[in-house]
Amino acid sequence: MSEYIVSARKYRPMTFDTVVGQSSIATTLKNAIHTGKLAHAYLFCGPRGVGKTTCARIFAKTINCLHPREDGEACNECESCRAFNEQRSLNIHELDAASNNSVDDIRNLIDQVRIPPQIGKYKVFIIDEVHMLSTAAFNAFLKTLEEPPAHAIFILATTEKHKILPTILSRCQIYDFQRMTITDIVRHLTHVAEQEGYTCEPAALNIIAQKADGGMRDALSIFDQVVSYTGGNITYQQVIENLNVLDYDYYFRLIDFLLEKKISESLLLYNEVLSKGFEGGPFISGLASHLRDLLVSRDAQTTQLLEVSEDIRQRYAQQAQRCKPQWLYRAIRLCNDCDQAYRTSRNKRLQVELTLIEAAQATDDDPGAGRRPARHILKPISATWQQLPRRLLLLPPRFNSHPFSPPQKRLRFPTMMREAESLHPHQPSLKHLSSEILLLPSEQEKLLHHLLKHLLLRAPLPLQVRRPTMSQMRHL
Repeated sequence: MSEYIVSARKYRPMTFDTVVGQSSIATTLKNAIHTGKLAHAYLFCGPRGVGKTTCARIFAKTINCLHPREDGEACNECESCRAFNEQRSLNIHELDAASNNSVDDIRNLIDQVRIPPQIGKYKVFIIDEVHMLSTAAFNAFLKTLEEPPAHAIFILATTEKHKILPTILSRCQIYDFQRMTITDIVRHLTHVAEQEGYTCEPAALNIIAQKADGGMRDALSIFDQVVSYTGGNITYQQVIENLNVLDYDYYFRLIDFLLEKKISESLLLYNEVLSKGFEGGPFISGLASHLRDLLVSRDAQTTQLLEVSEDIRQRYAQQAQRCKPQWLYRAIRLCNDCDQAYRTSRNKRLQVELTLIEAAQATDDDPGAGRRPARHILKPISATWQQLPRRLLLLPPRFNSHPFSPPQKRLRFPTMMREAESLHPHQPSLKHLSSEILLLPSEQEKLLHHLLKHLLLRAPLPLQVRRPTMSQMRHL
């Protein structure tokens, strides 16, 4: 029985053309090698498992290739390339900065930089997790990084670029690696499965790609785990069982219940989800994502935002036609509010159940169903002076601690009078008005402002602004 090698190592790219999801960076490095315009220091930054160290190794092998191809790739046949592929080359040095982050470690690295390569043109020093170096180590490394020997090239790799000193960043060419798309991960997993002789359902590979969160190494590790569970016949049901992922079918059924206003069935479905060991937080987050996917499925131009298999995409399209946008806006906002309140709620199950009940009772003509928060819209005023109340209660400015009238919501009458006189110079000033106005609580301040600007300033009768007495205040 041959020695087993995990897929992440066995199918590691050996050339720039086989790098997945980083075509722009691979093309830039190939062109730099082909034209001979090599920098002395590079910084590869990005999430985990996206190819930073892999590209650094390919770059080191290609610049030392004795017979490079015209397209900028290594020949993989010369002695230098064979030494790189067999991991016995002396022209590449890798340093793990997470465990070698002291000044002494950098001094040992500087001593190795002075030694020229025995085979090839360059010695490449790959420093992984470079953000873990101490400040003193960074300062000791500055001079060598700025003016290294002609045969030395440094490649720094990190997942946290913001922790690196600006003096280091200014001395490097910076390449930002992006997360792998689900399409790229599925395509690569399909290739691996074909090479190994496994049978896979597209929906199963799609679940693995989503679970990997944009990292190819994570995807291949999950793939090996699923292969061990299934024996090489990878199906959708086996993947969701092994990875403990909630099935799409639960969300499709729940949306059907909510649209039909079947509250009892919705609560029973949620209880079934809890009985399978899932928590309410991931459930409500997944429901919000499902509603978002339904929203983008309504338009043919936005269906490309769905990162699901083709059969699931068709189910989204069918259910999206039954959902009106106003209801989707309202339901998404309810799920988002529940997700924020879930962490601090003492009765988490009740928090989710209330959200499901509100979503089932939401209607398309709900004033809160839309892109903006619900607000009360004032209708145009057509009343005359005689139809208006003679007294409007006004809270004096000195009551700043009143719970219904915070300082940021108080009406400031001097400002209003100046604004009114500038807008309507032919009208009498507010201080000459004779009818009584008392300050309203904060819930009605907008209405008072609306009345003053749109009706009171155009009234033929004067008003008089006065503050309420303490006895009147006690009756608020």
